[in-house]
Amino acid sequence: MLVDSHCHLDFPDFAEERQDIVARALAAGVGRMVTISTRVRKFQQVLEIAESFEEVYCSVGTHPHNAAEELDVTAAELVRLAAHPKVVAIGEAGLDYHYDYAPREAQAQGLRTHIAAARETGLPLVIHARSADEDMAAILEEETGKGAFPFILHCFSSGPRLAEVGVALGGHISFSGIITFKNSAELREIAVRVPRERLLVETDAPYLAPVPHRGRRNEPAYVCETAKVLAATIGVSEQEVADITTRNVFRLFSKMPRPTQRDG
Repeated sequence: MLVDSHCHLDFPDFAEERQDIVARALAAGVGRMVTISTRVRKFQQVLEIAESFEEVYCSVGTHPHNAAEELDVTAAELVRLAAHPKVVAIGEAGLDYHYDYAPREAQAQGLRTHIAAARETGLPLVIHARSADEDMAAILEEETGKGAFPFILHCFSSGPRLAEVGVALGGHISFSGIITFKNSAELREIAVRVPRERLLVETDAPYLAPVPHRGRRNEPAYVCETAKVLAATIGVSEQEVADITTRNVFRLFSKMPRPTQRDG
């Protein structure tokens, strides 16, 4: 069994065939999916999808692109919404200096609000970090100094120092289809150095489809291809990488029910 720890099933790309998307994932051995919130004000749509499928869970949070729109969202509101049984994570929140769609100060403020909610709930914070390694490392170190909180550096595409800081502070590193790309040798080198108990896999669907699907719309079933490359990269079998990453998911996403014998 594999888990797609990060996808966006609420996005319009999936609207016409969401049932089929989930069915294909289950048929491929993907037993759980976490669909990730990007706007708290649209959280209800994400939650409704999670409630529609036994195998789908969700997060609540504001993507850094949307940070300036939702600066009124408080940690208390995130904590309240996260009480729902289907909510297993906070976020995604973070810093994106590649696009800078929101002012950097707004992104940092939003990130700190989400950190407070993760600290209070004990739910993992899903962190988006792009082209912001130094500032992200500094905020993580500063905030951890105020009190530890669980977190994931999702769709990891940063440099080795941020991976090292993340691991040192107790975080997990999640690899997406990017690790399968030919020009991602440095990323694969980073993956080798991440402790196995901190590894996760994801799709970030509908984005970043792994080889051999690159260039097409991504979907949760394709996490199998990412896991296959991760297994070869760290020198274990595909079964072992499935066992490692799935065990890590259930330890980290502690609200997510573990599979029963019926689930297989």
